[in-house]
Amino acid sequence: MATLPLLQPDEDRPKLVGIARLAADGDHIRDGHNIEYLTIHTRSILNRCNVPRMPFSWTVNPYRGCELACKYCYARYTHEFMELRDPLAFEQKIFVKQGVAAQLRRDLRKVDRSELIAIGTATDPYQPAERRYGMTRSILEEFANHEGYDIGIVTKSDLVVRDADLLRRIGERNKIYVNVTVTTLDYQLAHLLEPRAPRPDLRLEAVRALNEAGVPAGVICAPVLPGITDGVRELDALVKAAKEHRAQYIYANPLFLKPCSAAVFMPFLEKEFPHLVKPYGERYADKAFVSTAYAKRISELMAKLREKYGFKKRRDWRPRRGDSVGNPLVAHGESTNEAEQMRLF
Repeated sequence: MATLPLLQPDEDRPKLVGIARLAADGDHIRDGHNIEYLTIHTRSILNRCNVPRMPFSWTVNPYRGCELACKYCYARYTHEFMELRDPLAFEQKIFVKQGVAAQLRRDLRKVDRSELIAIGTATDPYQPAERRYGMTRSILEEFANHEGYDIGIVTKSDLVVRDADLLRRIGERNKIYVNVTVTTLDYQLAHLLEPRAPRPDLRLEAVRALNEAGVPAGVICAPVLPGITDGVRELDALVKAAKEHRAQYIYANPLFLKPCSAAVFMPFLEKEFPHLVKPYGERYADKAFVSTAYAKRISELMAKLREKYGFKKRRDWRPRRGDSVGNPLVAHGESTNEAEQMRLF
């Protein structure tokens, strides 16, 4: 296959180092839907998470960037490490990591079996690129050769069902959960918020299919968007639908709005929900998190809805770092029960 360098040498351009240099050296693979696919050679596929408020210890992201183009995505900042500072670059330049299975085989030696490994924390591992390049599947095939690990997957895509047999095989010797994100049942709204993600009904069908195949799966409603997806009727319908599709759990988490996310989300809000621009500006004026009062309201509402529709409490899925300092939801106003959602990552 003919390849083209992403960036040409330029004497006036500052010398790039680290991940920025690796990105600049990437080979052009393909264009599609105004999206550019490039290779990237990374030093490791398994990365240590040193943020105390996170419940997982290690992260795996098969791709850099995500073409689902969710308007609220918090991970856009990761492209800035490669000196790609246009917020839209995150969804338009997708880097396909090379040699991931061999890297994982090597890197797993440093993981304590008690530590949680999260797949898909800064990209969707089943975004459209996965159909062509299969990096996520190659990672899972390597996990199938090991035992005793604790693995969580987060995705918005029903493509995960493709790997049901493989996931079940991994689960025979490891702990594994698949967390399918559904923010709303309203297809038109979902399309506005998550332009290239599969429809909500397809995601729920994926939850059903995974559980019927013997792969534990549930629903993550994240983020909950104030004034857009946080209505009692809307959340009630979502919890009911999750139960009807055999979800083993459902949790919710309010919008986390980093500056890099706001650069895309706020113009979107001005276009689609102009009456909410001022309230959001005030709500997120000096912090990325919602208020404690708002988080508590969502937490209590979700607890009532889970009880209403017969979701069982899963005490064995509690966060390992479950105190008020170490857990992101407790630290920002969520209850201990609601904080259990993060254990599923």
